[in-house]
Amino acid sequence: MEMHQVRYFLAVCETLNFTRAAEACGVAQPSLTKAMKKLEEEFGGDLFRRERNQTHLTDLGKLVKPHIEAVFSASEAAKADADGFKSQDQAAIKLGVMSTIGPSQMVGFIARLRDEIPQLELTIREAPGRDLIGALLNGEIEVGLIGMPNLPDRLHALPLYAERYTVAFAKGHPFEQLNAVPVNALHGRDYLKRVHCEFSDHFEALGAVKEFQVNVRYASEREDWIQAMVLAGMGCCIMPEFLPALPGIASRPVVEPEVSRTISLVTAAGRPNSAALSAMIRLARRFPWPSATPE
Repeated sequence: MEMHQVRYFLAVCETLNFTRAAEACGVAQPSLTKAMKKLEEEFGGDLFRRERNQTHLTDLGKLVKPHIEAVFSASEAAKADADGFKSQDQAAIKLGVMSTIGPSQMVGFIARLRDEIPQLELTIREAPGRDLIGALLNGEIEVGLIGMPNLPDRLHALPLYAERYTVAFAKGHPFEQLNAVPVNALHGRDYLKRVHCEFSDHFEALGAVKEFQVNVRYASEREDWIQAMVLAGMGCCIMPEFLPALPGIASRPVVEPEVSRTISLVTAAGRPNSAALSAMIRLARRFPWPSATPE
């Protein structure tokens, strides 16, 4: 049984006339009659009894009518759900944000995005960079805010802004006397390890050789814990320039070499974008990012 047969059957039931049913369905009467004959063959008996200008349901027709109506209702409900999903998809974005990216440079962009797409439902998922790359490739998220070097070829990156890596420490630390901290000056220092920090990835991407060794005293996934320990003078840590810091924490840029990262809006190459995501990308291209890097 095909959906056009369902529609034709219900139209005949309503009009009790093959000619009017064909007109209501927008088809020629022979086509409708042929479809009804095939349906009767499938059910093994006549569904209608035609008497002059009137058509009546047979007992078999009356028996199957509720089932055919149920098929039609289910089909219409499925279409409605699909249309609703499509509309929702056009106004919804799943954005993955690297856990080491602070919101300070993004809130203005998100506010502008809300103005341009008032019905937008933005879901933000926070995770380490490598996890977000996997989520993008697997289709779990549509777009990611990522600052990792050497992204896979299957991903497309739109650079937004650059930020330096800095050394964060409590006031009174010896680094406070410096304008910038050479990487090798970290050698032998008490260090607080931010577990999801991507500094080493960017350091290695420069081709630099690590000639220093820090004394890792504590390690944590939580930025607030690490910063609280920095503020307490328990060690220093490396953190991105725009990551919000607790009041009282001082910082200096890392030099020799200077290490920075580019934050990009990353999508899966070749994958169709929703209308909302396309609008987001267009806005990202013209938004006044700090230290913006044109694509």
